[in-house]
Formats: sequence, C-alpha cells, structure tokens
Amino acid sequence: MPTTLTLKNIPDDVYDRLKASAEANRRSMNSEAIVCLEMALQSPRITTAERLERVRKLRATLQKGKFRAKDIDAMKREGRP
Repeated sequence: MPTTLTLKNIPDDVYDRLKASAEANRRSMNSEAIVCLEMALQSPRITTAERLERVRKLRATLQKGKFRAKDIDAMKREGRP
C-alpha cells in the first residue's frame, strides 16, 4: 500500500534540480522524487575492488593498441570549451 510522505525545508537548489530533472524526464515532481529515492536506496553499492575487476575484464575485451593516450585525451575533450 502506498504511503504519503511530506518533505519540508527542501533547499532551493535541490528543488530546482528535481524540477528540471522531472521536466527532462517528462514526469511529475512526485514521480521524479520517487525515482530518485528508488535509485538512491536500491542501487547496489560495489566495492572499489569489484569496480576494478569490472574495469579489468572490460579492458581485456579491447583490442591491443587500439586506443592511444592522445586519442583518449582528444575524445575526453571533444565538445568541451
């Protein structure tokens, strides 16, 4: 059964970001707040070791020598002022 929750004293910047996110996702403020809470509370936390293992597995699937440091730097800067 759904329950009602009232939030008070929400900082203006948090409210503005929630409102902008709701508009961008075409949701009501209520729906956006629920989605944000679900993501924050249900997302699994992974350890640094687990994250590094995932990166190593991904790196192992890439072709050797395909990505050079200067190419990676250029891709990171692409679209930035």
